[in-house]
Amino acid sequence: MRFLVRNTAVFLLLLGLLSGSVVARIDTYRFDTPEQEDLYHELTQELRCLVCQNQNIADSNAELAKDLRRKTYEMVSKGKDKDQIVDFMVARYGDFVMYKPPFKASTVILWLGPVIIFILGLVMLIRIIRRRPATAGPLLTEEQRKQAEKLLQDKDESDDKDDSTGDK
Repeated sequence: MRFLVRNTAVFLLLLGLLSGSVVARIDTYRFDTPEQEDLYHELTQELRCLVCQNQNIADSNAELAKDLRRKTYEMVSKGKDKDQIVDFMVARYGDFVMYKPPFKASTVILWLGPVIIFILGLVMLIRIIRRRPATAGPLLTEEQRKQAEKLLQDKDESDDKDDSTGDK
């Protein structure tokens, strides 16, 4: 019994020490209305973490993302609407802060870049295919083919002789 109690105590102590490094801080905010909470969650899904670039601020643990979540919460709590908050973020960080930036002159490369790259790749692929000869010529000339056949026949004949004499 004493063994079980001691091992349990050691296990719980180790578990407590190891779990401290695993605990992550989760932002918890209180909202006055469910609409404010919905707006907050919608905005944190639509705003990009500028450090991670492939995550929204809701999913990122970067310090900048935490600051952006805090600022979004403050603005939502003060009664700002979605457009006001987005305008503030864009004015401060540029259109890249949005996952779906508006189509305008400064963001045209964000919208058309992937299409342009795809078209260029397709054009290059077509040019490479067209440059290739339609059919490749024979790998061996007629003379080389006859020499290869003769060598194979000679080898087959020598193998047959070895099999019949048992010289292997």
